[in-house]
Amino acid sequence: MASTYTPIATTTLGSSQAGVTFSSISGYTDLKLVINVGTNVNAYPFIQFNSDTGSNYSLTELLGNGSSASSSRGSSLSHIQTFNINTTTAIDTMVTWDVMNYANTLTYKTVLERASNAGNGTNAIVGLWRNTAAITSIYVGCINSGVARTFNTGSTFTLYGIKAA
Repeated sequence: MASTYTPIATTTLGSSQAGVTFSSISGYTDLKLVINVGTNVNAYPFIQFNSDTGSNYSLTELLGNGSSASSSRGSSLSHIQTFNINTTTAIDTMVTWDVMNYANTLTYKTVLERASNAGNGTNAIVGLWRNTAAITSIYVGCINSGVARTFNTGSTFTLYGIKAA
């Protein structure tokens, strides 16, 4: 990673867990969250900011699996989620979220997400949190059909701070 990336916190799950929270975030220009999800998960990872579970999120998604491509859009959502990481094989899934200008209190927050899994394909999302508050905490959870799921033992979560180059 570029020398401007600073690891803020890393969590490796010692047991299955519903989610991970990063808090007390400050002092950077942008953020990058990287998760590696273990196998046998059938869920959609998502992020929320500052404990906001209201309908303040929206997203546009592009999906591809090698034989077809699609897109979708969602608005008035309670989180920004990625595609289903149905990892029923021994292949982990990596998801990254880039949060730009997270501390600016004059603008809504933009998120770029990318995920891939050899069994499912790849996706890219642009998300928006319609709030001007500075982001001071990030919750990463997973859900399927409206039901909370858990991340498996060994899943890793790393939050990086990015300083202006």
